[in-house]
Amino acid sequence: MLVEKSVLEEKIAEAINGAKPRKFRESVEIAVNLRNLDMKKPENRIDQVVLLPKGLGKPRKIGVFARGETALKAKEANADVVISPEEIDDLAKNKREARKLANRMDFFIAEAPLMPEIGKKLGPVLGPRGKMPQPIPPGADPTPFIQRLRNSVRIRTRDKLTFHAPIGTRDMEPSDLADNAMEILKVVENKYDNAQQVVKSVYVKTTMGPAVRVI
Repeated sequence: MLVEKSVLEEKIAEAINGAKPRKFRESVEIAVNLRNLDMKKPENRIDQVVLLPKGLGKPRKIGVFARGETALKAKEANADVVISPEEIDDLAKNKREARKLANRMDFFIAEAPLMPEIGKKLGPVLGPRGKMPQPIPPGADPTPFIQRLRNSVRIRTRDKLTFHAPIGTRDMEPSDLADNAMEILKVVENKYDNAQQVVKSVYVKTTMGPAVRVI
């Protein structure tokens, strides 16, 4: 284990108490800095969606590429936007709108048969942002996928020795935020056999507040 939950909880409380009150609902974030890894090698990179056990305090925005029954169920599940196959063509012709959509949504899911078309027409916009859709079987009920992603975060190093991720909001209990942070750190522990040597430092902070070192 990289760090005990009690230590994380203490440091998160310190970060919250040390940050000035703001007029908006601040997030609480974790930053993990790595070392002794060649990030040019894809096998050393992290790119994973993590379900946070205590939720994020504010739900993520989900877009769904679907048709027919799946599209109807996505709307019933309150997906933030449902995109039809015809609208994929429209977005492909209007890169500005495609970029706005990609930046507005946190995650996308798509019926599997639509994935080749999405990759071809919207891949250049979605791919670099880490927003390529997660495929679901054709005709599947998207509700459980949407619900899961509402409380998930994506951690992604790309070619950098660092990553940041939200673990909740400032008004959540430090204990719940610590549970979420532990889930993020578990990914690092599972990824690298020598996690203790690979992790250089870990910090927690509010959106606008000072960083507090955990490790």
